[in-house]
Amino acid sequence: MTNSTRSRTQAQRADQTRARILAAAVRQFSENGLAGARTEQIAEQAGVNKALLYYYFKSKQILYEAALEATVNNVVMSSLAAMDAGCSAGERLLQFVLNHFDRIHSQRAFQSLMQQEMMRLHRGEENALAPLVDKVFRPTMARMRQVLAEGIASGELIQVDEMQIMYGVLGANVFYFLSAPVMGILMGTNPLERSALEVRRKIAIEYLGQAVFTDRAHGARLAARVLASTPMPSPAAIDASAIHRILPHCIVPAPEKAGKARLK
Repeated sequence: MTNSTRSRTQAQRADQTRARILAAAVRQFSENGLAGARTEQIAEQAGVNKALLYYYFKSKQILYEAALEATVNNVVMSSLAAMDAGCSAGERLLQFVLNHFDRIHSQRAFQSLMQQEMMRLHRGEENALAPLVDKVFRPTMARMRQVLAEGIASGELIQVDEMQIMYGVLGANVFYFLSAPVMGILMGTNPLERSALEVRRKIAIEYLGQAVFTDRAHGARLAARVLASTPMPSPAAIDASAIHRILPHCIVPAPEKAGKARLK
């Protein structure tokens, strides 16, 4: 094995180890919060010792921030990709709204971490919400407003305030999940069962095809096409290989054995 090959192998192994640590950290932080998560459990789930964990991430806070960023990167790429397809503005809007519904359902780690950050902000504690806004919501909102403006200007979408469309289409998704416990009691069904989710996402997109398009027949055709091309995902497991794919590849290879852990 040449030196360059050996270096590449070590770098790949380091990337994979870091990704496993991050995947375990995302699970622990999303389930238990920053205060409740334990680095011992993260290291155990990642298959490393604490010393190696602290080789890659010098503190629990740094590990939390890296786990949050890895989760956010995945969401940003998915959200922006939904609006970058080579189709009309109206169809891209439908794709994005469906992606948003599916993300709330399937990307539970992201939803949990976001809720924790909002609670920390509400309590006046140090939080990562401002960087999250810049990383996730600002580029997504800018892209969505561009799509809406394009659709309104072309006459495909109705002539209303673009922000009201945004509030309406995304707010409906959020309300469905927030109201699920109460609606479950009122209706005697579980709104979060897969069959109920499949019905609701279909109705939501079909409704938008009628509500925001100037030509309702055109909107209905687009809604049917978007639904047919996008099956509903299952709740995502925290996958180290997926995290590995979105990490920057600039990590210094770690030794297989590290010294004593610096932090507890």
